Amino acid sequence: MEIEMELSRVIIQENTEQQIIVLKERYGDRTFPIVIGIMEALAIERRLKGIMPIRPLTHDLLFNVITEMDGQIERIVINDLRDQTFYAQLIISKNGKLLEIDSRPSDAIALGIVNKTPIYVAEHVLDAVC
Repeated sequence: MEIEMELSRVIIQENTEQQIIVLKERYGDRTFPIVIGIMEALAIERRLKGIMPIRPLTHDLLFNVITEMDGQIERIVINDLRDQTFYAQLIISKNGKLLEIDSRPSDAIALGIVNKTPIYVAEHVLDAVC
């Protein structure tokens, strides 16, 4: 089973390379942090604020490639936690098929922010962190 979550906060700390995003259960009270890199944190924050660079950055490029190839990001699923590392999948629909693409949660969220892609977490992952 998967639980719908939403991005609650992006915490950027200039004195470290490790940044934090906080996910909150959409219809509940559980929250948990995920440590991410500075580039992904900045990409997420930029997209949340609606700031578009003059030229596409990496996440913009990938989003453009997916949409130009008639794909649509349907949802993000954080599906595993191994050795304190979160694993995720981008679920992309294309021509009636669903494609499951392995991804880091931070990259998936940076891509999904643009079209408000729903974020889900596998229940066993949520149970392990909350």
